[in-house]
Amino acid sequence: MKILSTPLQGVIIAESSRFIDQRGSFTRLFCAQELSGLLEHRKIVQINHSRTTTKGAIRGMHYQLPPVAETKMVRCLKGKVFDVALDLRADSSTFLQWHAEELTPENGKMFIIPEGCAHGFQTLEEETELLYLHTAYYEPKYEGGVLFNDPAFDIHWPLACDEISDRDAMHKKIDPHFPGINL
Repeated sequence: MKILSTPLQGVIIAESSRFIDQRGSFTRLFCAQELSGLLEHRKIVQINHSRTTTKGAIRGMHYQLPPVAETKMVRCLKGKVFDVALDLRADSSTFLQWHAEELTPENGKMFIIPEGCAHGFQTLEEETELLYLHTAYYEPKYEGGVLFNDPAFDIHWPLACDEISDRDAMHKKIDPHFPGINL
């Protein structure tokens, strides 16, 4: 795996090589040894899969608060997404900034989003599937979200939003005095 930094503090891309022969292909999706410097004391405790049928749909922007803040590792298994990390960490030098990566099965990218960052994505193709690896269990009472189109962040979604859940559409805009998430 090739580990690459992004403009957001602690947000990483891990690129995997794809080995192709006459039978098909092989890709290592996760290696604890190669990612040990990023994981530190954390371990993967939950793996989730999402399937979105429509192009232009947005899911997000979600995060979990301490004590169950999570690092999230995201890969696209099918289709194509515009995947976004939004820094909500109070002590971060990139507080309230965002970074996006296009994820596809072909480009072999895994987006690693640290604790204290919100995550969301927009599908760029129909029938898109994502695999998520989490370092904390989902706890509804600690979940949070911010509005995907909040002008305070000005995320440049590549397509018009064709579909968003009622839950995600009801996230609030960020309060101008939002102090950030303390980890």
